[in-house]
Amino acid sequence: MKVEPLAVAGAFVIDVERHADERGFFARTFCASELAKSGIAMTVAQCNFSYNARRGTLRGMHYQRPALGESKIVRVVRGAIYDVVLDMRPSSPTYLRWDARELGAENMRSMYLPDGCAHGFITLTDDAELLYLMGAPYEPHAAAGVRWDDPAFGIKWPIPVVAISERDRTYPDFRPEGT
Repeated sequence: MKVEPLAVAGAFVIDVERHADERGFFARTFCASELAKSGIAMTVAQCNFSYNARRGTLRGMHYQRPALGESKIVRVVRGAIYDVVLDMRPSSPTYLRWDARELGAENMRSMYLPDGCAHGFITLTDDAELLYLMGAPYEPHAAAGVRWDDPAFGIKWPIPVVAISERDRTYPDFRPEGT
């Protein structure tokens, strides 16, 4: 595995190393000891799956409030997405900064998002399927989010949104803590 930092502190893109022969290939997609060498200490507490029928489906920007934050590794197993991490940690040196990468079944790339970062994506293909390795279980009372197009963040999405939930579309304008 090849682990490279993103512009958000503590977030990484993870590329696999394929070992190919006449049968196809083998690749390790998760190895706690290899990730630990890059500063990622993650225990998998839950696995989630997301199916998205249409290109242009947007999900996000979601996170869990502090004390119940959830780290995650996001991987696409079918299709492709534009995956976004947004730093929502007021004490972070990259607070309110975002970064993004294309993740897809073909490039086998995944993204690690630390606790306290919001996550969202837009599908670049029909029938996109994602697998999430979660560092903590989902806690509905700790769920939070910010609007995908809030000018406070200036996230640049590569294609128009054609499907989005009412909740994701109507989060209020972001106000930093203490304002």
